[in-house]
Amino acid sequence: MAALTKIRVLGGSLAVTLPIDLVRTAGLKKDELVEIKVKKVKKNYFGALKGIGSYKREDDRTKDRG
Repeated sequence: MAALTKIRVLGGSLAVTLPIDLVRTAGLKKDELVEIKVKKVKKNYFGALKGIGSYKREDDRTKDRG
């Protein structure tokens, strides 16, 4: 089973929360011992510049430098 979650600060430690769907599916209970495998997720910037438009001469800021 896998889920994406953010690392948060809790006092002087880092903590993660488990989504309730995962908790219910796995039948997890309070104070139960679980194993967690950590894998960083790469950010996907696909589409980040969508709608920015094409370059125009008016966009050139170097032409004002003399």
